[in-house]
Amino acid sequence: MDLMQLLSWACIVFTVGMFSTGLTDLKKMRETRSADNIQFLPFLFTCLNNLGWFYYGMLKKDQTIVFVNVVGALLQILYIIVYLHYTKQKRLVTSQTVAAGTMLACGWFYFTTFLTEGDTRLSQLGLACSVITVSMYLSPLTDLVEIVRSGDVQRLSLPLTVATFFTSTSWVLYGLQLNDQYIVVPNTPGIFTSLIRLYLFWRFAAVSQSSPAYSSM
Repeated sequence: MDLMQLLSWACIVFTVGMFSTGLTDLKKMRETRSADNIQFLPFLFTCLNNLGWFYYGMLKKDQTIVFVNVVGALLQILYIIVYLHYTKQKRLVTSQTVAAGTMLACGWFYFTTFLTEGDTRLSQLGLACSVITVSMYLSPLTDLVEIVRSGDVQRLSLPLTVATFFTSTSWVLYGLQLNDQYIVVPNTPGIFTSLIRLYLFWRFAAVSQSSPAYSSM
């Protein structure tokens, strides 16, 4: 097995593992028959992100990107369906889902109608996917500031943090091998935010030793 195959398998294993951390929330919803204290928008935006990268992988003819994001999108759709079943805010969640679907359809129409096939479409799509991915990695920074102030890391998920670190690292190395900046750049912030989270776990571990197990975000 050469280096490229090794990195490909690493990306698949770690990324699917990261997406699978949502199964904890799914289990919680089924046990409590409620979606209270579980955030919906991360499922929705991750699904949109997966579908965007799936299209990028199809244009690039990269089976690793395609496979990972098919699995990711299917898992997010499962989480969304279960959330819709148990939430008390069905009208709000449904409207958010419809809005996201409309935005996805408009994006697909733009890329397939106004952009010529080839490098132009691929680069524009890669840029759009990169912006979404970076924003998702940076969105928890406000929570990290609050954790530094309070010293309470229970709102963080240690398994998700570890999975995100290895996933981001794998994709950065994979992108470097492909010389693809649209893979390298958006995954680099994931490494740094994961390291910050791991530092916070270590820094405030003594404070939280007597607390229950870490809850998912």
